[in-house]
Amino acid sequence: MSKTIGEIINRLKKYPEAEYELNAESITVNPKNDNGFPVTLTDNGNGNFTVAFDFWHEEFDNENDALNCFAFGLSKVCRLRLTKKGNRPIKWTVESYENGNWKEDSTTGLFSLSFWKKVEYEFLQNDLIKNKNE
Repeated sequence: MSKTIGEIINRLKKYPEAEYELNAESITVNPKNDNGFPVTLTDNGNGNFTVAFDFWHEEFDNENDALNCFAFGLSKVCRLRLTKKGNRPIKWTVESYENGNWKEDSTTGLFSLSFWKKVEYEFLQNDLIKNKNE
């Protein structure tokens, strides 16, 4: 287990309700309910990390940035907007809550041949970390 994953486990001790899964190079905090999404940090070695919120993901070459993104995904100021066509997700957009509004941050998507199907949205949000002071 890497030092970074050990740091996450140590920080999660403040949240005994958090359920997580470990393997040699990653940790995933599972959602508390169907309205949430899994948050994963993978230590790719050489100071490189991947943080994933469900299918959305971002690469980091700085441990602190990766840890901050990981914590952000577990907080109430982050949500994941799923864009669906034919009841299948095709885009995952991370949004942040700033000044009373949700602001789009970044999107990971798949190519979809279902262009004729109706677009539907679903919003997922974790609330393990209640505010910035926790």
